[in-house]
Amino acid sequence: MTWSTFPVDNLLCRCLGISITVWWTFLFVFIIIPAVFGVSFGMRRFYMRTLLKIFEWAMLRMEMGAKEKNQELYKPYSNGIIAKEPPSSLQQEMQELRGSAGCLRSEPEFEMADIFYFCRRGVESIVDDEVTKCFSAQELESWNLLTRSNYNFRHISLRVTVLWGFGVLVRYGVLLPLRVTLAVTGISLLLVLTTLVGFLPNRELRSFLSEKVHLMCYRICVRALTAIITYHNRENKPQNGGICVANHTTPIDVIILANDGCYSLVGQAHGGLMGMIQRAMVKSSPHIWFERSEVKDRHLVAKRLGDHVADKTKQPILIFPEGTCINNTSVMMFKKGSFEIACTVYPVAIKYDPRFGDAFWNSSKFGMVNYLLRMMSSWAIVCSVWYLPPMNREEGEDAVQFANRVKAAIAAQGGLVDLIWDGGLKRTKVKDAFKEEQQKLYSQVLTLHVSSALIFAGEIKHQTLC
Repeated sequence: MTWSTFPVDNLLCRCLGISITVWWTFLFVFIIIPAVFGVSFGMRRFYMRTLLKIFEWAMLRMEMGAKEKNQELYKPYSNGIIAKEPPSSLQQEMQELRGSAGCLRSEPEFEMADIFYFCRRGVESIVDDEVTKCFSAQELESWNLLTRSNYNFRHISLRVTVLWGFGVLVRYGVLLPLRVTLAVTGISLLLVLTTLVGFLPNRELRSFLSEKVHLMCYRICVRALTAIITYHNRENKPQNGGICVANHTTPIDVIILANDGCYSLVGQAHGGLMGMIQRAMVKSSPHIWFERSEVKDRHLVAKRLGDHVADKTKQPILIFPEGTCINNTSVMMFKKGSFEIACTVYPVAIKYDPRFGDAFWNSSKFGMVNYLLRMMSSWAIVCSVWYLPPMNREEGEDAVQFANRVKAAIAAQGGLVDLIWDGGLKRTKVKDAFKEEQQKLYSQVLTLHVSSALIFAGEIKHQTLC
């Protein structure tokens, strides 16, 4: 029994050793070494084009199945559930509701017809809530062969089912282990190398090596997500002494941007593995971490940010002014804090392609580990990044107006909806200030309505006397 067992054990050990050797050789030759030098063999682009052809074929099969049953495939509401009329002012709609009969009143009065305007707007907000939609997964026009996104798609034939099963094997049996290995490699190198670089006494050498280490590790992490990124207008890339602001969809936004250049990050100090990474990074690069008690101190935050941008030798600060993750269909209100600092702002627009995997992190539904598992088991992360021309505060422009101007530019470039709502509505109630603003608008309408009535009555009296 012993004589027959040893050869089998030796054979298994040899096969396991050969497999591990081939695995790591493949990683180093085709992924890690190209990441160190910042080159690509084009395999990810070829992989993306292949996936698109497979998705098109699967959609054709589903359309054929729907036609055989005389049914239609599901199509998402691209313009919302309600067909809304072109936007008009509150005053115009009130005048239409009241008609000309109510224009002769000389005192501000509430009319029953006014109720219909507020009722209609309230029902529209409930049925087609543009805020809630920002915190749910973006709907797809065609199925991407992921179980998590097929709730709206039926008529799946046997061939499509077989193809889906093969895709599960590829994603969980090949891609997931490969991506986990790369992620562990990238994070381990970041921890070790940044710590070693931090001990160098020469500041210039430390900064130079820190930049190279960060770029190398971020490029490995990008490959761990099979991220396919297209950068536009690189001549507008953020420069030292400035602040880079971008729309926020996912925590990996940092990796997407840092893959093309180094930034100083701003955030709250954490414990555990995240805390280890933060402490290692700050040893070699001037990142800004705040303690929990310091985050709410706006003056302290502004002072540290101002001191950083005043030093032109330090990397640009990367900030996501929305303060929370949005599903990449819209841009919500930018917090004014980062726009109060006297420096150049470099806007960046990030747009993800949901066909290959939903990059949006719904933090109220998924934890970080669960989210990363979903990302690494998706087909790929495909996105476009646009560097917009630098912007500065204009004379007479306050921080809120400047923030809105930057937000509008990002929304226009990325093809996103520009919303005025605060992303904090994801977890909090509507502020009283928003309610008071609507009340002020209504009171102004009443005042203007009375002024118009008085002028109209005066003209009639003048014509009668004449």
